[in-house]
Amino acid sequence: MTRPRWLAVALFVAGACGDDHQAIVVPPAPPAIAGAVVTANPDNVLSAVVSVRVANTDSVIVHFHAAAAATGDSATPASPVVADSFDVPVLGLLPGQRYVLRAVAYGPGGTAVGDSLGFTTGPLPTDLPAYSAGGDAPGPGFVVFGAGQFGVVIDNTGRVVWYHRFPNGPGLNFQPQPTGRYVARPTTPDPADRDLWVEIDPLGRTERTLGCARNLEPRFHDLIAEPDGSYWVMCDEPRIMDLSSVGGVPSAVVTGTVVQHMSATGALLFEWSAFDHFAITDLDSASRVGPTVNWTHGNALDLDADGNLVVSFRSLSEITKIDTRTGAVLWRMGGSRNEFSFDGGAWPPFLHQHGVRLTQRGSITLLDNLGDPAGSRAERYAVDAAGRTARLVDSVGPTPSLTAQLGGATQTLPGGHTLVAYGNAARLEEYDSAGNVVWRIQAGAGYIFRAERIRSLYRPGVGSPR
Repeated sequence: MTRPRWLAVALFVAGACGDDHQAIVVPPAPPAIAGAVVTANPDNVLSAVVSVRVANTDSVIVHFHAAAAATGDSATPASPVVADSFDVPVLGLLPGQRYVLRAVAYGPGGTAVGDSLGFTTGPLPTDLPAYSAGGDAPGPGFVVFGAGQFGVVIDNTGRVVWYHRFPNGPGLNFQPQPTGRYVARPTTPDPADRDLWVEIDPLGRTERTLGCARNLEPRFHDLIAEPDGSYWVMCDEPRIMDLSSVGGVPSAVVTGTVVQHMSATGALLFEWSAFDHFAITDLDSASRVGPTVNWTHGNALDLDADGNLVVSFRSLSEITKIDTRTGAVLWRMGGSRNEFSFDGGAWPPFLHQHGVRLTQRGSITLLDNLGDPAGSRAERYAVDAAGRTARLVDSVGPTPSLTAQLGGATQTLPGGHTLVAYGNAARLEEYDSAGNVVWRIQAGAGYIFRAERIRSLYRPGVGSPR
C-alpha cells in the first residue's frame, strides 16, 4: 500500500472501561517555494528556465504572460518534483518580449505562489529560416522538421516556436520520439569518424548519443527510441564483392543495410543484415555496374503491432517485414522479389518510396516518389499478409503535381488527415480524408526530409503517431 505524504498520529487513551480510543490527525505541511529565479536558455531564445527550490511539494507549474498584455496568461504542464531544487522549462515564447513569470507549487497541504519574475527574450538568430503557413482546418499542435542548420518546430501559422542549432546541421532528419525527446544524426567535419545520432531534451540539452554495434555507420533516415531506453537503428555495412558475373566490377564496394536493436547501455540485442537474406541481383542491373553500389538503402522502419519490424528499402523499391525474434523475412512487398498481388493500381505499385509507416493493423502508408509518372503521391494500402494481397485504398497528392526525387515522409493523423513532406520537391502539406489540402507551408519550404505533427512542445512525440 502506498504510504501517504502526510503523517497521522493516533493517541490511544484507556478509559474507565478500557476500550475507548481517540485519534489525533496531524495535517500535511503546506508547500513552500524557498526560491525561484528565471534565466535565459542559451540554446533557444524562445524559451526560459525557471529554477525553483521547494519543500512539501509534489509538482510545480509556471504561469507566464507578456508584460504588456493584461490578459492571456499561459502555463507550463505540471513538473513532478524529483528533488528539492530543479528546473522548469518555459517554451514557445515570442522573441524580443518582456514576460512576467510566477511559479506555483502544489502539495497535499495546499498551494504556494512564488514571487513575480521578470524576463526578456532575445532576438531570433539571423539565419533561422522563416515560414508562412496556413489552411482551413489543420490538425492541432505543431510540426517538427529539419531546416538548414536547425531542427525547428512551427505552429500552424508558420511561426517558429522552438529551434535547436546543430553546428553542421541535423543531417536532414530531425525527429520527435515517443519518449518526449528529439533525435538527429548530424555530421561532423572529420570524415574518418562515425556520425552518431544525438538525443536532446526540450531545452536542447544533449541526453546521449546513439550508434551502431560493430562500429558500423548509423544511417540518418530513421530511428525508434523505446521507453526502456533501447532503440532501433539502421546501419551501413560496406563489403567488397566481385560483381563481374552480374554485370558489375570485380572489386565493387557494396553497401547493405543492417538493422540493430540496441539496449540503453549500448549492448546489441538484435541484428538483421541484408547480406544474409537478399541477393545482389534484387537490385536492378543498371544500379550495380559501378565501383560503389548503393544496394539496399534502408530509409524507414516501423514496429508492427505484433512486435515485428517493417523496413523500407529505397534502392530495391521494396518493403520487408522481419521477425524480431528469429530474423526471418516474413514477407517482401514491391520490387523484383515481390510476393503480393496488388489491386487498385498499376505495376509497379511504388518506386523508391519513403516515409513508410504502419498506421494500424493491416495498413501501410508511404510516399510513392517515382511510381506514378504524373508525380509523387502519398498512398495507403490495406495489406492481407496471409493472403499476400495489397489494395490501394487512398492516394493524395499536390495540385499542381510535383516529383520528389529524394526524401519525403508521411504521417497519418487523427480524423483521417495525412501530413506529407515531399523531400527535395520543397512542399509540405496536410490533407483531410477527402484529399483536400487543409494546411501547407505557403512558400519556401525547402528540402524537408521528414515532418511530423506533435501535440506538445514539452513532451514532443508523446501520444502522437509517428
